[in-house]
Amino acid sequence: MEVNNRSAFGTQPLGRLLRKQALPASAGILVMSIYGIIDTIFVGLWVGALGIGAITVVLPITFLIASIGMAIGIGGASMISRAFGEGDDEKAYRTFGNQVGMTLTLGITFVIAGFLFMEQILSLYGGRGDLKETAETYFGIVLLGVPFLAFAMMSNNVIRAEGYPRIAMLVILIPAVVNIILDPVFIVYLDMGIAGAAWATTISYLCSATFSSWFFLRGTSQMKIATRYLKPDGPIIREISSLGAVTFARQGTISILSIVLNNSLFVYGGEMGLSIYGIISRLMMFANFPVIGITQGFLPICGYNYGAQLMDRVRKLIKLSMLSATLVSLGIFTVIMIFAPQIITIFTNDQELIDHTVPALRWVFLALPLLGISLLGSAYFQAIGKARPALFLALSKQGFLLIPLVFLLPIFFGLNGIWYAFPLADVGAAMITLIFFKYRYKFHDSEETRKRVGDDGLYRLEPLDE
Repeated sequence: MEVNNRSAFGTQPLGRLLRKQALPASAGILVMSIYGIIDTIFVGLWVGALGIGAITVVLPITFLIASIGMAIGIGGASMISRAFGEGDDEKAYRTFGNQVGMTLTLGITFVIAGFLFMEQILSLYGGRGDLKETAETYFGIVLLGVPFLAFAMMSNNVIRAEGYPRIAMLVILIPAVVNIILDPVFIVYLDMGIAGAAWATTISYLCSATFSSWFFLRGTSQMKIATRYLKPDGPIIREISSLGAVTFARQGTISILSIVLNNSLFVYGGEMGLSIYGIISRLMMFANFPVIGITQGFLPICGYNYGAQLMDRVRKLIKLSMLSATLVSLGIFTVIMIFAPQIITIFTNDQELIDHTVPALRWVFLALPLLGISLLGSAYFQAIGKARPALFLALSKQGFLLIPLVFLLPIFFGLNGIWYAFPLADVGAAMITLIFFKYRYKFHDSEETRKRVGDDGLYRLEPLDE
């Protein structure tokens, strides 16, 4: 049964709630991952290497811009979940109205900037030489759809905060399915080449935004879009921005990491190094999707219960989510370690590439079981409205650890140093997260306790006879 009553977040068993929220989110991410591979296959077969190169250059840029919508969505969803938990529906509606205005305004602004500085942006991400013209063609069309993608990404998180995980899943599934259908029509049947791939992508974004708009206006959503809610509210915009900055900073750091990695891979491994990581990066999407799904499912449940001051449920949810993410990651880790050679042959029959990729793959995923700890740690502080610790933990892996290690380790270990950097960053990020929970934000289990809000806004449980 669909969780269509938001109060269920505070009453239903946590295991059931987490499954209902996490499974649709995981399914949506999985389909998006499959779409990415299928899209690359079509472009590779009917457009060629330059087409694949253009997509490789452009996608990090477009998703960086679209992550504005994701950031606003997650930041606002945290506020909406807590507002519902507190029984303050009016604040939830005002938050959503400001999310809509912020997403459209910023999305359009960044698109205009993208057109004005297209050549410089593409050059930074590698769109030079023979790739330049193809990348410009693809980017110029896909850029038109980015505001729609940003709106869909924002809507996805709000819909999940309302308690409709299956509808949220459809917002993610629709662009993937539409793109898979339109790719052969535009690229093969109409022979539009890279422009066809770009139009298929843009139309798919439009369809996703249209569906989410329908849900808010004509569906079962409890959100209200009225003029008074669209009026800019300074405190709400600041809180959305501070919490959303966590997501945007994470996406921005990933974008910077892409630039650093591509250059380091080329310097220490040449084209072979780039090819190795190209396969590994595709596998990362599959390996990480269940944990990301659990994290997305965790956010609205945690936010609601925190807002309702149900701290015992928050504590149990943290433990349940981390245990679930760790067990799932351990299973995927085991499969990768045992079947690495067979997995690589799905992508290539080049024996030299297979021989180099197998050990690299095992090194990169060596600390995969720890992924859930770092992701859920950041998500917890985001859910309860604490932007600074959430931002610090979100940046700990890619920003504070992985990027410096990618610079440093190859000096001593060559190309292998890049692969060693990944598990070291995972271990470091997990340790930092655990330290935060152990020493800074403690929950006490005494039955004779009461809740009190400290100066920093965190609930603490203290003796009743104090």
